[in-house]
Amino acid sequence: MNDADVSKQIQQMVRFIRQEAEEKANEISVSAEEEFNIEKLQLVEAEKKKIRLEYEKKEKQVEIRKKIEYSMQLNASRIKVLQAQDDVVNSMKEAASKELLNVSQDHHVYKRLLKDLIVQSLIRLKEPAVLLRCRKDDIHLVESVLNSAKEEYSEKVNVHPPEIIVDSVHLPPAPSHHNAHGPFCSGGVVLASRDGKIVCENTLDARLDVVFRKKLPEIRKWLFGQVAA
Repeated sequence: MNDADVSKQIQQMVRFIRQEAEEKANEISVSAEEEFNIEKLQLVEAEKKKIRLEYEKKEKQVEIRKKIEYSMQLNASRIKVLQAQDDVVNSMKEAASKELLNVSQDHHVYKRLLKDLIVQSLIRLKEPAVLLRCRKDDIHLVESVLNSAKEEYSEKVNVHPPEIIVDSVHLPPAPSHHNAHGPFCSGGVVLASRDGKIVCENTLDARLDVVFRKKLPEIRKWLFGQVAA
């Protein structure tokens, strides 16, 4: 083999090596680009997922905030409605309380009512001796019906007439402009056992409170169309 053949073979080997190197380099380049693209895609998808989760989180927070604000506004509205309803009911009770003042104006009717209240209180207490308290203005009327009240009680319960002591301490007077914020009593009586352990409050104001509490669901239904809880 002469020098020309040797040189030719060397050149062929060089071209072959160069071709293999270029192919290998291309493979490495393609592989690296594929890996880069895959990694880039993964990073992009991860970032998209992160942004999506963050958006969903904020969306939920906004939704929760909206629900809380709506609930607060709804509760505030309900409170205002309930307050307005209470104001109406209280104004009705105040009007009824003012009407009680007219009861004692008719002495004939009020006298009969006092006797009935005393008899009712005696039946509730069932005591042989009681202490009676009334307004100072009502002492004369009360004393005028004591005997008939004791007799009526005695007949109804079939016992001896009880002893009734009129207390020297009186119930507060009727409300007036001079005593608008002080204690008051529109009429009626309070009876108690001698030891004070059993008390029957039978004033007109106490009876109004009892009736009003008992009838309050009906009053609310009549006024507002539903029974308040």
